[in-house]
Amino acid sequence: MERQRQEAALEAVLFTMGESVEVKRLAEIIEETPKKTKEILEQMKEKWEEEGRGVTLIALEDSWQMCTRPELYDCLIQIAKVPRKYVLSDTLLETLSIVAYKQPVTRLDVERVRGVNCDHAINRLLEFGLVEEIGRLDAPGRPLLFGTTEQFLRTFGVSSLEDLPELSAVQVEEFKEQAEAEAQLQLEI
Repeated sequence: MERQRQEAALEAVLFTMGESVEVKRLAEIIEETPKKTKEILEQMKEKWEEEGRGVTLIALEDSWQMCTRPELYDCLIQIAKVPRKYVLSDTLLETLSIVAYKQPVTRLDVERVRGVNCDHAINRLLEFGLVEEIGRLDAPGRPLLFGTTEQFLRTFGVSSLEDLPELSAVQVEEFKEQAEAEAQLQLEI
């Protein structure tokens, strides 16, 4: 398959799917190796950025997705009128951080770290599509396991969990102190 046709095929598939597609599957479509396919996608992304196009390509783990350039969000809002923005409170951010860094985790695991009930926080994160149920723990009661989603990666601008910043001992201690303060507040109410 000639290069121009390969790029056109990749663009068509990614546009039509509207979500990420594994490199392996894309490679099969254009009859190339996953490594060569990734190179083609990276070159397409660079070319689109140089041309100032309205869309871009993003890598998410071993998948790629076509999406709108972030700086054009305001233009979309004028048409869509219903932006999909959500507010992540400190409680939600702390809960999300625990899930991101310790996944797969159960609700009980999160509650042990935070020191307070986290049902509401996890339910909101599920609703926002930032975490998902990824299975069950092989233990009595078979509790649900939670992990982050591709939407989490997109939202925080990282292509894989390995790109998350390292947590220092000081930050971990601050999380514990904040959770203890929150638990104390709930006891007083």
